[in-house]
Formats: sequence, structure tokens, C-alpha cells
Amino acid sequence: MALATHRTSEFDRDTAVTRRAPGVYDAHLSAGWTIIQAVNGGYLLALMGRALGDALPHPDPMSVTAHYLTASVPGPAVIRTEVVRTGRTMSTGTATLVQFAEDGSEVERLRVLAAYGDLGALPDDVRTTAKPPAIPPYEHCLGTDSAPDGRPAIPGSTAIAERLALRLDPATAGWAVGAPSGKGEMRAWFGLADGREPDPLSLLLTVDALPPTAFEMGLSGWVPTVELTAHLRRRPAPGPLRVAITTRNLAGGFLEEDAEVWDSEDRLVAQSRQLARAVLQG
Repeated sequence: MALATHRTSEFDRDTAVTRRAPGVYDAHLSAGWTIIQAVNGGYLLALMGRALGDALPHPDPMSVTAHYLTASVPGPAVIRTEVVRTGRTMSTGTATLVQFAEDGSEVERLRVLAAYGDLGALPDDVRTTAKPPAIPPYEHCLGTDSAPDGRPAIPGSTAIAERLALRLDPATAGWAVGAPSGKGEMRAWFGLADGREPDPLSLLLTVDALPPTAFEMGLSGWVPTVELTAHLRRRPAPGPLRVAITTRNLAGGFLEEDAEVWDSEDRLVAQSRQLARAVLQG
């Protein structure tokens, strides 16, 4: 049975899953969400999140940890879920995503452990020292199209760039013009190109959809995710999101990326940390 989605949204169509049997879902990984030839990790996380949202009794992902085992490619896939525990306010489940080699053997791509709850039922009390990132106005930031004020466009070398309404803070976009700052920082306004408003499922994409901080550190090439954990704090308000990602340590060919996502009402709606491999060459 195909699960209902926002049919006018490219993101929802491309993360649709069809229930084949209890806990088993068929999916098609879209080539529209690739980086070079590999499918983006945030898109995959959202796809897994949709399947788990059907398998578990609670509506919203709250903590999701994914281990990326092999690079996913566009084409058919199967997601298998397992309900680990259900409680009054939270439930926990696992999911695996597999594709098939030319000889028909299964290749596991991704394994996820997730806790689900109801973000709308959380108390309103907030005590925090966190502050939204300071990003110039949207019209003064750089996108994959030409900026209105005549600034150069960010080179769009991946298919996923066409799916996103992404505007980078010029202070973190030196890599695009051959002058990286050397700092492990990336900040941007974020939305989906078709105008779909953010929700908990799309936040799983958001935490892993910006160019890698390694670019601004002077590195180039693919930066594949090894492990990613996302924490969702509340449902986002309509409007563009602001994303800030930092890396403090690159060593032994690996780096961490810590992300914060803020909504249009200046609320912290998602956080994540991932471990990724870096290509150690300029």
C-alpha cells in the first residue's frame, strides 16, 4: 500500500514508500538527490524516517542515528523496519535499507535506530544559551542561481542543488571562488525549491544538505558520512530555515560536523552531529 504524501511536493514524492508487508517497504531512490553519483545522506535519512513513521505509533522523529555502510545509488530499494519498544510518549524502532547487486544479492546501504514521539505535545518551557546564527539577509547571500545584487553564483555541480532553495553566507562561501577561509564553518538560508514548508521529516534532510565544511577548509572532493545523529527539538514554523554547521577537528582523514537548524521564529528546531571522511588534498 502506497503511503499518502504531499503529492505536489517533489521531496514527498521522492521519499514515498510503499508498504509491501508489515514492516517492509519498497522505495525508489531518486537521481534528483545525488551528490556526484551517490545519493545524499539527508535524503536517505528522510526516506527512512517516512518508513519508520508508518511502522511506529508516534508521529515525529525525535532522535535518529544512522550508520552509512555503503554508498546508495539511484534505483529501487527495500526498507525493513522493526519495532523495538512502544511506550506512552515514545517508541523506538530500527530500519535497514538494502539494494541489489547485479547478481541479485542484497547490499545493505544504511542502518538506523530511531526514537519517535509527538513534538507537538512537548512543554513550551525553554532555557537556553543557544542563539540563532548571524546570517546576512537572504538577498545578500549566494545561491546556485545568480544573486539579485550581481554577486557570483555558487557552482551547482550536483543534482541535489536543483531541489534546494539554498543561499550561503558569503563569509562561508570563499571555496566557491577559490578562496576558502580555512575555517570549518558553513551557514545558509535553507528551503526546498518547490516551496514546500519545513516539517520534522524534512529537517532530517536539512541537517545534511549543505556543502561540507571541508570545502571551506580548503579540501575538495566527496565527503561521505560515516555516522549521523539528528535530534529534533520541535516542529518548525513556516518559512525559511537558517542552518549553521561547524567543524572543530579534522584528523586522521575524518572530521565531525555539528549542525543547528533554526526556524523563522528564532527557535532551535534540530541539531545533529556527524562523522565524515575527508579527502586530504587541496
